[in-house]
Amino acid sequence: MAAPGGAGTCEDFAEFQEFLRVMRTIDDRIIHELNTTIPTASFVGKIDASQTCKELYQSLMDAHTSRERIIKNCIAQTSNVVKTLREEREKAQDDAALLKQLRKEQTKLKLMQSELNVEEVVNDRSWKVFAACIQRFALRS
Repeated sequence: MAAPGGAGTCEDFAEFQEFLRVMRTIDDRIIHELNTTIPTASFVGKIDASQTCKELYQSLMDAHTSRERIIKNCIAQTSNVVKTLREEREKAQDDAALLKQLRKEQTKLKLMQSELNVEEVVNDRSWKVFAACIQRFALRS
């Protein structure tokens, strides 16, 4: 797989989705992460829950920021490809292969733009779980 947000990741939508799936692992495992981060009542004095929560919070922030940057970068790259293909299409309106390529890139662009909505849902879910757990821990202390 190409470098994060690199042209290789953006060119192939299946590769792009797989890359995001791997990057969303922290969000998919948020409940497990919190269960292993926030100590039970018997371990409260042995583990610095505040520090581990800060570290998990930072990991989530970094993951969310990185994914959003990659998605927006791929959207920008694909938008430029669509723009170029539209300009070429205006010059060669009878070129069926060019039209097919333009439609393919337009579809990929729409799918990439929809990933921003998916990202918002994933992020919201993670933050809600994180906040509920932190609140639960605060009540226990």
